[in-house]
Amino acid sequence: MARQKPVARPCPCGLPKNYAACCGVFHAGTPAPSAEALMRSRYSGYVLALEPYLLATWHTSTRPPSLDLSGDGNLRWLGLEIKKHASTGTDNAIVEFVARYRVDGRAHRLHETSRFLREDGHWYYLDGEFPEKDINQ
Repeated sequence: MARQKPVARPCPCGLPKNYAACCGVFHAGTPAPSAEALMRSRYSGYVLALEPYLLATWHTSTRPPSLDLSGDGNLRWLGLEIKKHASTGTDNAIVEFVARYRVDGRAHRLHETSRFLREDGHWYYLDGEFPEKDINQ
């Protein structure tokens, strides 16, 4: 009997790669090479409820003690769009994105401009601002 090849699942971040060759590499411990790659891997981390990864890639100066991802049973992530990625210094960058999701059948979007900081060769999420007044569209 012929052995079936394992099915490669697409990466949640939206790039045309399979998860193992995309965000899965960063989730396994390889540092993200850019703030945009970290942003994509963090989005995938939320989709897959990878709390340890999300906390480890959050800068210590703004990191919460924990995340409660277990209560998000009715949340379904729908997609990520990177609108802008720019360096703001040698070890600083911003990423503007829109993440779409559904909760209890109602669609929402999170539009954020996130700040990232690189320390010792690792990028970290620092904080973010919401460019729109109404993020629940």
